[in-house]
Amino acid sequence: MKKNSWIYKVFLLTFFLSILFSTITNLIAYHTNLLVIFISLILVIVIGIVFDMLGTASLTCKEAYFHSMSAQKIKGAREAISVLKNNVRFANICNDVIGDVCGIVSGGLGSVLAVSLSKVSSVSLTILSVILAAFISAFTVGGKAVFKGVAIKNCNQIIFAFGKLKSLFHVK
Repeated sequence: MKKNSWIYKVFLLTFFLSILFSTITNLIAYHTNLLVIFISLILVIVIGIVFDMLGTASLTCKEAYFHSMSAQKIKGAREAISVLKNNVRFANICNDVIGDVCGIVSGGLGSVLAVSLSKVSSVSLTILSVILAAFISAFTVGGKAVFKGVAIKNCNQIIFAFGKLKSLFHVK
């Protein structure tokens, strides 16, 4: 049972994050203009790319880099070590949970955007849906490909920056 508890936690986390993200984006999409929908779509894609980069960096980074920094009490080093000690779970949350939820939400926003655009243009809904799906996929996959390379080359800096950010919210 203990071995499977992580699977249940990831399932529930994904389920509730999907509800949260979908609710927020649907409220935005159905109650605003095209520009806000488009900006929301770009933001969701960027969030997916950034979290994919974080997850990848955590899998390629070496914990030893941060031990001397932690011994010198450099802010964020201890938090970076914590991330790296749990890097498989951290990467699963970043790459799979948040990344996949962003992918699904961006697809939903793309559909809403296609419907909204078809109402104000003479282009058919089918053509708009296909074109938007292609752009969303290309930007998501292309962005993740570019930033995987960045994550691998700059993993220490990325995880340290995340550690510093995490330290701001750390309660003693």
